[in-house]
Amino acid sequence: MANDYFSISAVPPFRLDLTVWTLRRRTDNAVDRWDGKTYRRVLCPAGVLVEVAVTQLGSVTTPKLRVTVQGAHLTTAMKATISKMLNRLLGLQYDLTPFYRLAADHPPLHELARQFRGMKPPRFSGVFEGIINAIACQQLTLTVGIGFLNRLASACGGGITSGGMTFHAFPQPQALAVVSPEKLRELGFSHNKSRAIIELAQGIASGQIDFERFEAMPDAQALRQLQILRGVGRWTAEYTLLRGLGRVHIFPGDDVGARNNLQRWLHITKSLDYQGVRQSLGEWHRFGGLVYFHLLLRSLAEAGHIEA
Repeated sequence: MANDYFSISAVPPFRLDLTVWTLRRRTDNAVDRWDGKTYRRVLCPAGVLVEVAVTQLGSVTTPKLRVTVQGAHLTTAMKATISKMLNRLLGLQYDLTPFYRLAADHPPLHELARQFRGMKPPRFSGVFEGIINAIACQQLTLTVGIGFLNRLASACGGGITSGGMTFHAFPQPQALAVVSPEKLRELGFSHNKSRAIIELAQGIASGQIDFERFEAMPDAQALRQLQILRGVGRWTAEYTLLRGLGRVHIFPGDDVGARNNLQRWLHITKSLDYQGVRQSLGEWHRFGGLVYFHLLLRSLAEAGHIEA
């Protein structure tokens, strides 16, 4: 197999480890892999499966990333496509300056931002991946949901062999459009989730659903359009706006784990509901998604998965 590399940069400050953990969320995520130094993922630029490995060579303040590509010859066009995909996945060009400026005037937020300085807001590879991630995790623990996603990738995602092991990409809509409900049930998905996944994949594969138009939609319109889809409620829609469309002001207020993280962090004694989340964020609301991500990292650090 071909094996080539190139370099890309990120708007400082940037920490690859924190950003990858925000993307992968759990240690056993088999799609977004991390070995303590290198981020690996199977991508499909221009229909060609490749394994991409990203390592940070520069410092937090002068970030430089080395990108190694295995599985295909690295043409100029492919390099540009992979760079675009990584910019999306890892939020490389997002400028954190306004967030840090706001945090400086609020001690609790300042301490949280300082602890995880350099974390960029990641995004899934597309809106489709964001919705499928959300559906998989509905009414389940994140650990169980990611287990379902791992099995889905292994069964339906394209694979590439590296180091004697086969790793899989997140499934394309075309692959899930033709999978049977019985197959998804075997992977652990409920009847309703299986139906929602297949129907969504078929809509995209047939051209009836075009998520590119969502990029320019205001939040309210995008939320309405998303909730028309089978299996998509308010939490799934808001989660997709944040993780699929990069709306970093969105804090998914129905996320019980995130609400609990917010409550503990702010030492609130009363359990928070959806409106309570909005009230607790106050003037931080325009960076609600960044608060959400930072609190996720805080919980991972408390569990001993990351150092910050």
